[in-house]
Amino acid sequence: MKQTFSLPFVMMGVLFCVCLIISNILEVKMIQLGSITATAGLIVFPVSYIINDCIAEVWGFRKARFIIWTGFLMNLLAVIFIQLAIILPPAGFWEHQDAFRTIFGSTPRILFASFIAFLAGSFLNAWVMSKMKVASKGKRFSLRAIVSTIIGESADSMIFFPVAFAGVIPINDLLILIVTQACLKTVYEIIILPVTIRIVRYVKRIDKSDVYDNRISYNILKIKDV
Repeated sequence: MKQTFSLPFVMMGVLFCVCLIISNILEVKMIQLGSITATAGLIVFPVSYIINDCIAEVWGFRKARFIIWTGFLMNLLAVIFIQLAIILPPAGFWEHQDAFRTIFGSTPRILFASFIAFLAGSFLNAWVMSKMKVASKGKRFSLRAIVSTIIGESADSMIFFPVAFAGVIPINDLLILIVTQACLKTVYEIIILPVTIRIVRYVKRIDKSDVYDNRISYNILKIKDV
């Protein structure tokens, strides 16, 4: 049978990929929010988890798995093209090559940490949403969204910062970054939760979809199983 995707699903998938790519570009800047130090990616990265929640809730884990891998591949493609742009010789009159390389030339270690952390956090988020929805028979969406975000964001931070910065940033500062990022992103999810709830209800109504993941495979490599 030919597989089809609805317009709401495609739009959420596109938004997921865009948010992921933008957040990784913004990660290079450290920002100060009062006494809190965080990366600029904080302003957009949590949106990808909110979209992940919506997709897992409306269309189930299999569709979420497809979108997560799509986002990963799109981000990888963006990184490849950015690195090619850095390698290409600059025009003689263009004097910003060093600045361009500094901003966009992420080290292989940071890129590896980002990719692994994203996959682990996103799949954990979708898995928790899926399992809790079946267990609760579709009730308590707010609780599911918050719990899945706490687990997913915590895994993301616990993987990214040690892999990317161990030996570069003192251990105490690493721990502070891990806890701060996970907490801020979870608070972000809680604050925007009323909007997430309305979006989920609206999409379920117009798409006429509300999937329960009964007897499915949670193998993250079964990408074609959508």
